[in-house]
Amino acid sequence: MERDYPLEKVRNFGIIAHIDAGKTTTTERVLFYTGVSHKIGEVHEGDTVTDWMEQERERGITITSAAVTCFWTPSYAKATEGRPTNEFKHRFNIIDTPGHIDFTVEVKRSLRVLDGAVVVFDGVAGVEPQSETNWRYADEAKVPRICFINKLDRTGASFEHSYVTILDRLNKNAVRMQIPIGLEEKFEGVIDLLRMKAYYFEGEMGNLIVEKEIPENLQAEALGYHNELIEKIVETDDALMTEYLDGLVPTFETLKKVLRKAVIANNIFPVFAGSALKNKGVQLVLDAVIDYLPAPTDIPPIPGINPDNEEPMVRRASDSEPFSALAFKVASDPFVGQLIFFRVYSGSLSAGSYVYNPRTRNKERIGRILRMHANDREEVKKVFAGEIAAAVGLKDTITSDTICDENNPIELDRIVFPEPVISLRIEPKTKADQEKMGMALNRLSQEDPTFRVTTDQETGETIIAGMGELHLEIIVDRMKREFTVEANVGKPQVAYRETITGVSEAEGKYIKQSGGRGNYGHVKIKVKPMVALTKEELEDLPKNTKRSSGFEFVNNIKGGVIPQEYIIPCEKGFREGLDRGILAGFKIVNVSVDLWDGSYHEVDSNEMAFKIAASMAVQDACRRANPVILEPMMKVEVVTPDKFMGDVTGNLSAKRGIIEGMEDRGMSKVVRAIVPLSEMFGYMTGLRSMTEGRASFTMEFVRYDIVPQNIAETIMATRK
Repeated sequence: MERDYPLEKVRNFGIIAHIDAGKTTTTERVLFYTGVSHKIGEVHEGDTVTDWMEQERERGITITSAAVTCFWTPSYAKATEGRPTNEFKHRFNIIDTPGHIDFTVEVKRSLRVLDGAVVVFDGVAGVEPQSETNWRYADEAKVPRICFINKLDRTGASFEHSYVTILDRLNKNAVRMQIPIGLEEKFEGVIDLLRMKAYYFEGEMGNLIVEKEIPENLQAEALGYHNELIEKIVETDDALMTEYLDGLVPTFETLKKVLRKAVIANNIFPVFAGSALKNKGVQLVLDAVIDYLPAPTDIPPIPGINPDNEEPMVRRASDSEPFSALAFKVASDPFVGQLIFFRVYSGSLSAGSYVYNPRTRNKERIGRILRMHANDREEVKKVFAGEIAAAVGLKDTITSDTICDENNPIELDRIVFPEPVISLRIEPKTKADQEKMGMALNRLSQEDPTFRVTTDQETGETIIAGMGELHLEIIVDRMKREFTVEANVGKPQVAYRETITGVSEAEGKYIKQSGGRGNYGHVKIKVKPMVALTKEELEDLPKNTKRSSGFEFVNNIKGGVIPQEYIIPCEKGFREGLDRGILAGFKIVNVSVDLWDGSYHEVDSNEMAFKIAASMAVQDACRRANPVILEPMMKVEVVTPDKFMGDVTGNLSAKRGIIEGMEDRGMSKVVRAIVPLSEMFGYMTGLRSMTEGRASFTMEFVRYDIVPQNIAETIMATRK
């Protein structure tokens, strides 16, 4: 079986945005115009293709990223010189991602396997908090982007305001590719600043694209922006710049070619205009995906390591290279069981063949390969480089695993996920639910790397942790509907952490004689913060987020005073000791443990004795290293009418919030603050009553900070 589409005609891209900017509506238009769906689904009517979960349709939000495959022929493609328009046809693999901060993991993992992204912005609000987070994730993944300022038909819409917020908050290299013709209810079409033509979208669904001359009243403005666009493009190419300064204006085709190169290199971010709901502008964004976003052949080879010797290596996007793919998502399907979504980076894979997993060091058989269309599926016999598909039959593969050719192993970089910040206790309602709950939680934690399940050692209760109240609410709802498990749920709890602010030493000895062979373990250690908490670094906290994570083990044993086989048990003991906090039992983070001395007994020493000695030593050392409690801090943005501004800022300050800034957004005011998560439970209710129901807010985790002494004492008292 041969590839049905050339690799250079494939585009893997995601649609990302802040909640309510219109991602899913835009995706629905894309599916309609590309012929995948014959009816446009609307979010407010609950009949969209990509929001297929019951929970998504009820709430009108996207929760899980949906993958869709479709085909697009550029709207400007004409059957020329005997070439049919089919020759211009491209395959799109699209992922529609959630905008809500609680499901940010879906964006992060999707961007890891995509080659490009369309970032959608609300034409009234411009850049919003989640837009910034998603942009940051795209920066980390080095994903080229094109911007689409949507909802220009709304009251208060302003293309210029939204464009300026992109320049100010995201990147100075954004450049207008279009400007709108009219705004709000007078929004009619767009002007293409590269072609210098006006485009109108006629017909019942805006599927007739009509090209006209630019209206007279907009010609001067369009010409100014046209020249600015040309300057931005030629600045990225030295040879073209020289010609331009000599008075030679590049041709349209040359400009397009250089712009494509600049977009792929993340040197330019083109900005488009439209209204997905009113069926205006979406087709031109699809043309731009073909023109400017990369094919798998345009991106650099994917880096990885040889799992046998950890030597760096790469794989190129080619069917002739050895097979390698990254599993980026696990999903439960009621009809086929567990699905593993993967992106093929090199080589090809046939159904029924075996793949190697470097993490488990095992081979697994691929039962079936499916190409996904949201929750519909199409079975295929083979997939090739650059494709996104789902596999059935992989039992031991989890998110972030590499699957590859056993004879040419490679381990691709893993996806790093944020830590959960909120937890709650959960218990089954009946004995019958007990067993089902364990299975359901296990399945859900496999699907979602930011969802954790633990057991409280003292009480035996099950604790689930996630990214926010909505995240855990959806998990409990899915448990009830998909796994028919009824459960009682406790109040949400903040995921506090503990850390040390000083340096100390300790000795751990575990010696037990019980007749016959005894136990002997003896270690000497030093502990210190991994990130030193100097006054300057405390002030620099947004950059210094490493504080909330980690444990570092330094092995300084010399001369065999502790035999090599007891070093790993010591490390395990340190980890176990740090899992139980000194002050209030919360996990201790940001600790560097230096094992520098100890002793052993020829007969009585064993792994367990050293593990216990290490655990005792690290607890003792941390107790003497000025331990403190850390709490998660949230970046909060409140949008409120002007007259409630004082009430909102006063209320945030009363919640130990630090006001970071205020600005105008249309007729409203925006307040940005950093507030402890513990103060934000139930905030929506208070905000509504304070502002006559007219304000809204968003929040996301930003860092961990030290809890003030009086609050720390209250926390410790409630934990005893």
